Amino acid sequence: MKKLVVLGGGESGVGAAILGQVKGYDVFLSDRNQLKEKYKNLLQEYNISFEEGQHNEKRISEADLIVKSPGIPDSVTLIKDSIKAGIEVISEIEFGFRYCDAKIIAITGSNGKTTVTKMVYHILKSAGLSVAMAGNVGDSFAMHLATQKVDNYVLEISSFQLDGCVTFKPHISILTSITPDHLDRYEDSFELYRASKFRILKNQTAEDFFIYNKDEKSITEYLNQIDVPVQMIPFSRTHLKQDLSAFIENNKIQINLPLDKSFSMSVDNLNVKGAHNAQNAMAASAAARLLKIRKQTIRESMESFKGVEHRLEEVRKFENISYINDSKATNINATFYALDSMTKPTVWIVGGVDKGNAYKDLLNLVNHKVKAIVCLGLDNSKIIEAFGKSVDDVIETDSMEEAVLAAQHFAVTGDAVLLSPACASFDLFENYEDRGNQFKKVVNNL
Repeated sequence: MKKLVVLGGGESGVGAAILGQVKGYDVFLSDRNQLKEKYKNLLQEYNISFEEGQHNEKRISEADLIVKSPGIPDSVTLIKDSIKAGIEVISEIEFGFRYCDAKIIAITGSNGKTTVTKMVYHILKSAGLSVAMAGNVGDSFAMHLATQKVDNYVLEISSFQLDGCVTFKPHISILTSITPDHLDRYEDSFELYRASKFRILKNQTAEDFFIYNKDEKSITEYLNQIDVPVQMIPFSRTHLKQDLSAFIENNKIQINLPLDKSFSMSVDNLNVKGAHNAQNAMAASAAARLLKIRKQTIRESMESFKGVEHRLEEVRKFENISYINDSKATNINATFYALDSMTKPTVWIVGGVDKGNAYKDLLNLVNHKVKAIVCLGLDNSKIIEAFGKSVDDVIETDSMEEAVLAAQHFAVTGDAVLLSPACASFDLFENYEDRGNQFKKVVNNL
């Protein structure tokens, strides 16, 4: 019996362990941190051996295959030693793919990937297809494969998950954007990060499709350097004169595809607003038409799609001040979209774990949109240095309640309070969902 070691006991790790058990491996899960109770219970239910609070290096070294959590860098000694010893180390996405015979639509990108994933899933579900959503959003891909069977998977995939992929091949891949993010994990190299994102199309063939954002130079430049047989479908905010494309013309989304798969709808009919959401809708609608979803179903789905929690989510209007939760904005580009969409004087709550942010990219927007800055993090020095001379009021806080009350103090009738951190959440919160939920709780208690 082959030995599978799973490193990391979170959603993806426990899913991989259960899939491994179902497929006949001798499974051992190891996490140097403490496991959540719900994951312990699952492992015990499936009689899977595990440890927490340590790594038993001898037992790990006996593995035939290692599936590692996306949170574990390739640079850690344990991983490097395992690879040197000839043990294959892969991601949960790759492990799941080896046991998947369903059609896969995979979405990646620095920003927009969650929205596009949920849009595609919403359309396919509305069309009555047998479909599940997994990966970096919702349940783990491996757990789905271990416990149920569907004909289609819509997967949101991070660069960390792609790094551990070898044979993974989606039928349709979507790349929403590439801007500097997680550079601390990629030796501060944008080139390494960009190459990681493009692994999504590495194994695709002439029978497959790659939908990508042509408005981003970082994407088009890279495509000019590589040669892949996949059928490419660019999307753009401006008119594209080519057979396979999606674009906006006269305030209408236009999708040009062969064999009567073309499609159009007014941008005004989208339930989610903003130029970035029009781009997201183009990518999702193009994927849906490739899967032969009826045009009317796509239109109705886009008209009813409610958006993503923690992404420009209006929580409440209190004393005629709008409170907006954009906790999912964990990088500069996501916050750029958020600030760009603001139409009222804005009190901006920002900060957390900096991932090598270039705050200067936001300076023009801050000058025109932001009246006060509330820092929410343990180290706010870079934020203060970047904007201290542009905004009169910049204060530091170290709890969500303190941050919201400070923002309320600066805001007046007709203003907006925007939580858009541009940073990871791990200094003060469990994750961006926890940060957003705490914001909503405090705002709703005002």
